[in-house]
Amino acid sequence: MELTGASLASRGVTAPSSFDRATAVALRRGEPGRPAAYDVTVDPDWAIGDKPHGGYLLATLGRAAVAAASAVEAPVHEHPLTASAHYVSAAVPGPAEVHAEVLRRGRRMSQVRARLVQDDAVRVEATFTLGRLAADAEPWWGDLTVPAATPPESCARSPESGATGMVLPIMRHVDVRLDPAVNGFLAGRPTGRPVVQGWFRFADDRPPDPLALLLAVDILPPATFELVMSGWVPTLELTAYVRAVPAPGPLLVRHRARHVESDLVDEVCEVWDARGSLVAQATQLAGLRVDGAEPFRPADEPPAEESPAEPGER
Repeated sequence: MELTGASLASRGVTAPSSFDRATAVALRRGEPGRPAAYDVTVDPDWAIGDKPHGGYLLATLGRAAVAAASAVEAPVHEHPLTASAHYVSAAVPGPAEVHAEVLRRGRRMSQVRARLVQDDAVRVEATFTLGRLAADAEPWWGDLTVPAATPPESCARSPESGATGMVLPIMRHVDVRLDPAVNGFLAGRPTGRPVVQGWFRFADDRPPDPLALLLAVDILPPATFELVMSGWVPTLELTAYVRAVPAPGPLLVRHRARHVESDLVDEVCEVWDARGSLVAQATQLAGLRVDGAEPFRPADEPPAEESPAEPGER
């Protein structure tokens, strides 16, 4: 299956990497006035348990969106700048199609809607804003700073078997190193503060690029592992912003849960490159199943006081 979009050689890669092969798209149908259709294969290796990884699926849709926009004559818009994805139903490994519709083709930016379809059912739907990021762009204002982190060489690589015993096939292809100074759940001592952080790079040393950042914003374990251990935490909606072309080297990724209520949790993510530049951000809403377990609270954090009962309440 041939890759479309920017050539691998332009990124310093001489052969397709595991990520490029897994996200490859091949044009099946391209007719004026109709969404383009691309054949894809949902790779069983890019999965959490038996569920295809959400960031991997988003990157596949992003590749198809760039390909569809490139088929319309206009300035080159090879980078996803934003992505807003809804995970409608669970994808499964195997053949699928991506239907990509160019909504607008502009001078500076383009918008494309992409849908991953299997068995005539939409599995993931995303809308992308595409453009072209400068490799040397610098922000002129910002209030986010790089968090302190244990160097990657002092962090153990995540194995194919996760903390909950779930098999993680995706770990064969990515090198994720969770920071032991932050991730207490690794040692069975959760901090009670829902923050996880770690280092990410591809196992085959493929350099990071804007497309890979769509994977990076969803690559870490759920931040709620620092509150309570649970099983699969399915993403319902994810919005990503790609801010810059990342420098070669590992990416520092940080997830924070801001509010957990009932069976839902929202998380924010920031990604910094090897230069210490903020290169991606994301928010997501995910499902959380804890079966009545109480969240762990650190010793210095008392439990919240109960609200006084309203008249008529008991």
